[in-house]
Amino acid sequence: MFDVSFTELMVIGVIALIVIGPERLPKVARTVGHLLGRAQRYVNDVKSDIQREIEIDELRKFKSEMDEAANSVQSSLRDTENTLRNDLNDTAREARQAVSGSPAAEPAEPAPPVADAPQAVQAPEAPAAPAQPADQPKTGATP
Repeated sequence: MFDVSFTELMVIGVIALIVIGPERLPKVARTVGHLLGRAQRYVNDVKSDIQREIEIDELRKFKSEMDEAANSVQSSLRDTENTLRNDLNDTAREARQAVSGSPAAEPAEPAPPVADAPQAVQAPEAPAAPAQPADQPKTGATP
């Protein structure tokens, strides 16, 4: 803080001894020490408060940068989704027009509708086992 050498401290001490006197000098020195300690603690508290405020500002800036990046990614994803949906709808429309527009063309499977909710797919039914006629005897061993 201050650049004070040992000789300057000795000169200040001798002057204080002459002006204050030997009886009151220890009490004054103790009081000055307490005041300097308080001042030092106050300066350290102010420094730590300023440091905390700087860190909070940096965190706020970082948070706003992350929010901007998240919004950018989200808008990019929305644009990509809209582009893909439009392309898919155009392709489905062209396929429907191709199927309905040419009567000589072979019938093709209809294009699945483009919707937000997927439709349930039914599994093909298994063929039923042939029933044995009632007038024929059953073959095989009976237990």
